[in-house]
Amino acid sequence: MKLAITGKGGVGKTTLASTLARLYAGEGRTVLAADVDPDANLGLALGLSQEEVDKIVPISKMRTLVEERTGANAANTFFKLNPYVADIPEKFARDINGVKLLVMGTVDVGGSGCVCPEHVMLKAILSSLTYRKNDVVIMDMEAGLEHLGRGTAANMDAFVVVVEPGARSVQTYRSVKRLAHDLGVDRVRVVANKLRDEADEAFVRDAIPAEDLLGCVHYNPQIMEADRQGKSPYDFSPQAIEEIRKIKSILDRDEL
Repeated sequence: MKLAITGKGGVGKTTLASTLARLYAGEGRTVLAADVDPDANLGLALGLSQEEVDKIVPISKMRTLVEERTGANAANTFFKLNPYVADIPEKFARDINGVKLLVMGTVDVGGSGCVCPEHVMLKAILSSLTYRKNDVVIMDMEAGLEHLGRGTAANMDAFVVVVEPGARSVQTYRSVKRLAHDLGVDRVRVVANKLRDEADEAFVRDAIPAEDLLGCVHYNPQIMEADRQGKSPYDFSPQAIEEIRKIKSILDRDEL
């Protein structure tokens, strides 16, 4: 199972990604969770403390590693576009509650067309993760799909867009579906989060095609409390866990 979790900021991508990761890990599966969001919070959601998270150096900031793998340095403006990265998860992933966490980081560039060693490294790692045949790979993405190239995206089982019951959030789903189609991927699914009442659920079911909607997660004060304390939502809300467990079961059937 290879999943890319995406959506607007604050909709609950990390809550869904971390909970799915721990559910799969609870089945004894090998799970690798990649934090691809510049606002990296997946470590906290998986159960690390803030102090532990602060000690993690994102791959994009490991200058020596990037130079070693790409051949780029101050004296050499040329670098490899296909660096060897297959060993990166084993060497740099952090084990937490049965999940291997890999913090990717981001590349600070002025233009979207920049090709730099750090960017090449990140894309190569993401691509290599999709070839881990026996592993569950869950990518906690930023809103866009810029990190995924055509080859990488084609190996994903699904893009899962987390939405709230609102027009702007639904528009993000439509944008992701269009971008995914451009990358050759037609399996884009939706999880509706923070639903408060029947009106919210009716809005979502009216806006999202039934074949794309995996399920709903209702507004839950326990999830908010976990966030305030910087704790894993998996340890705070049995109700949310069961709702996401049902979503996972649909994902598993969808893969088959």
